[in-house]
Amino acid sequence: MSWNMTSSLASRGRWWGTLAFRLTAGYAISGMLIVFFATTVLYAVLVSEFERSTDLFIADKLNVLRTMLRERPADSDALREEIELESAARRYEQFYIRLLDERGNLLMATPGMAERLDLPQFVTQTHNRSDRIRMKGRQGQAFRVTSAAAPVGSPPAQIYTIQVAVDVSHKEELLARYRRWFGAIMLGTLVIFPFVGHQIARHGIRPVEEMATTARHITFTNLRERILPEGYPVELASLADTFNQMLDRLEQWFERISRFSADIAHDLRTPVNNIRGEAEVALARARTVDEYRDVLGSCLEEAVRLSDLIGDLLFLARAESPLTHLNRAPVDVGELLGSVREYYEASAAEGSISLTTALGTKPVIGNLNRPLIQRAVGNLVANAVAHTPPGGTVLLGANSEDSSIRIEVSDSGIGIPAEALPRVFDRFYRVDTSRSQTSGGTGLGLAIVQSIMVLHGGRAEIASQLGEGTRVILHIPLSG
Repeated sequence: MSWNMTSSLASRGRWWGTLAFRLTAGYAISGMLIVFFATTVLYAVLVSEFERSTDLFIADKLNVLRTMLRERPADSDALREEIELESAARRYEQFYIRLLDERGNLLMATPGMAERLDLPQFVTQTHNRSDRIRMKGRQGQAFRVTSAAAPVGSPPAQIYTIQVAVDVSHKEELLARYRRWFGAIMLGTLVIFPFVGHQIARHGIRPVEEMATTARHITFTNLRERILPEGYPVELASLADTFNQMLDRLEQWFERISRFSADIAHDLRTPVNNIRGEAEVALARARTVDEYRDVLGSCLEEAVRLSDLIGDLLFLARAESPLTHLNRAPVDVGELLGSVREYYEASAAEGSISLTTALGTKPVIGNLNRPLIQRAVGNLVANAVAHTPPGGTVLLGANSEDSSIRIEVSDSGIGIPAEALPRVFDRFYRVDTSRSQTSGGTGLGLAIVQSIMVLHGGRAEIASQLGEGTRVILHIPLSG
């Protein structure tokens, strides 16, 4: 029951963590925030412009009345037209004006002002204030009101008071309709934006789903599936190319591992079968002591070969481990080549092969792991001696380049075919299988050389001509 509950919770919570949900939520929230801020800013600008237009209208009216009272105080007809008649001709945003003398007596007023406004409240709110304030009319309308002093005559003989009230209820209704539309738009975005965002997200992640489907089809028996990046966005096309390149590398390495496993099985089976065959023959009937000694000697040779093969495999496994750490020390490369030449000099002389070193006058010193470099050079010399006919030469040389050491082992042997050169550093690869089997070679010598170079951050190069000989060059950084 607990497993079912866990599975049910996982299935319910899985969609929260999907990329489609996150993209949909991001698109929807971003879109709604943009709409919200845009409409809010527009609303604030609209309110500000309404107030500004009303303030300008009031200021214009006050300026006209002050000018008339200052320059034409006796022109009562013009004042009456400005105060009593003009407002009646307006359908929207009507205004009301009262003109009072110094003692507060009413001189003129816009008709209907007393019915629309609470005049005592008007006087109280505008007393000694020059700014525009808001107040409610008797019927709930919104007004912007102000009071201002106006000199009469020039020079002024007395000071009148002008009271102005502008009906802004029409603008308030317009703003109320805007707020209702704003609410409707936000409700619409709450429905539309998630839907649109979901469609965009599904379309956007479709290539990712196709890549996931392709990846699910890839198994150890099917490494040939590839993603077709045509029609993908640039970023996903690049990801698809990278994924395909990774699959190419995996396929290559899987093929190499398969060949490697088959080669290991073959090379381990051969000495084991030889030992088994020798033992079965020896036990088939009674043998003399000398015959048993020959069988034991043959089994020992196969056991040594088997031990060397296992040792080489263990070395390659350790060399490819990311935890492998080299113990480096200053090494005189010339002296190292001399010791290798001395070690192989006897076997070279036995095959009538000249083994020499060619060193410059300047010592070649590098920060190296001496046993590993000695093993790499030894493998190259052993190969050269084994495949050079009597009367041939094997030459060892070393010199310093710009930032690396160059070690060269060349011979005048039988050479290697051009088509085989790209694979000579592969494990268990033999140019001539029959010859390698008879000579006891495992096909791991050059693979070990390459691994040692990789450990030192260097590389190995090979060049060869059939019938003319082979040259292997090791490039090793001076310091690791």
